[in-house]
Amino acid sequence: MSDDNQSPLIAVIAGEESGDQLGADLLTALRRHYPHARFAGIGGSRMQQQGFESWYDMRELSLFGFAEVVGHLPRLLKLRKELVARLIAEKPLVVIGIDAPDFNLGVERRLKEAGLRTVHYVSPSIWAWRENRADKIGMSANRVLCLFPMEPPIYARHGIDARFVGHPLADRFPLVSDRIPARRSLQLPLDVPVLALLPGSRHSELERLAGPFLDAARRVASALPGLRIVIPAANSRALGTLKTMLAHGPHDEMMPILLDGRAHDAMLAADVVMLASGTATLEAMLAKRPMVVGYRVSPVSYRIARMLNMLKTDVYALPNILARACGMGKDAMLVPELMQDNCTAAKLAEATLALFRDSERRGAIVSAFEQLHETLRGNLHGHAGDHAAAAIVELIDTPRTPR
Repeated sequence: MSDDNQSPLIAVIAGEESGDQLGADLLTALRRHYPHARFAGIGGSRMQQQGFESWYDMRELSLFGFAEVVGHLPRLLKLRKELVARLIAEKPLVVIGIDAPDFNLGVERRLKEAGLRTVHYVSPSIWAWRENRADKIGMSANRVLCLFPMEPPIYARHGIDARFVGHPLADRFPLVSDRIPARRSLQLPLDVPVLALLPGSRHSELERLAGPFLDAARRVASALPGLRIVIPAANSRALGTLKTMLAHGPHDEMMPILLDGRAHDAMLAADVVMLASGTATLEAMLAKRPMVVGYRVSPVSYRIARMLNMLKTDVYALPNILARACGMGKDAMLVPELMQDNCTAAKLAEATLALFRDSERRGAIVSAFEQLHETLRGNLHGHAGDHAAAAIVELIDTPRTPR
């Protein structure tokens, strides 16, 4: 540990709520190594509750897709320039960028070139995009912390220091899940079919997905007597948006139950989950719940990605990606995926009903999800935040080599 300063600075830049949770877990672990350190940069409410000093509102980085980013580009460039200048001036022990690769990798590269140590926590999806992107990540980060065990070997092919630190979500779910406590907690009957609906957390996601998801859920309810639909809102803004949409929809016995948060309870209580592609698919997998995944990006973003041939995979949901990476077969499709033009209410409802009506298929999916949960734990013992902190401390304590 450096003793150049009584209160050394460790900088963290987190984007989105998932990054805020990772950052909070990481701060808890790092404080055990650096009890007198000052933590600052960009973070959300969970990190700030631990004394983190956020210089900017984390929501400024919560953008997705080419079109969305382009519209905010001048503001993001100004923020990045100010942040880089301040970090170079303050000379932290290390700068840790958590996720948000479109923003963080550019910041990290400039700081690394200026002689600061940099870590990128959460590898971008290099299995889905061009693998040579790994080289660019290596130009930004002295060390990459990976949540999935198949990622470090990819980086190794490019001579980049990457460590598997485990996935924090794997620590939060039991290997074998129990539906009954979750249903009692949500005051749901034990003997009725339950569908959990998670149409995303970003405003842009809700704009594109909430309508088809709600329509699909009503179609499923019409075919399954007694179905209960549970919708956990990801945040206060999503809660308001969903309340408005439900208020303008039909009011009948199929009216969904809207929750303020409690996504894990909703998943555990459900028989089937319909959700947006993203981290939530991993949560549903760890809850051992069969799922149907749908997603749409803006038409402009989608056309650009297709035109540039940027997508290098024909699967998008993390359970499907993990199943293939873990040797369950190159054509493994545990989860139905309805992307872009296929993400319609009719197709979502059809795929969801097929799962409700096939108990044997649901059982096979649950068994596969249990295997994948074990894989995510790897041979690591303890919590992912502790392993991430240990990899960062090791980097800080490693003598610098001449540039």
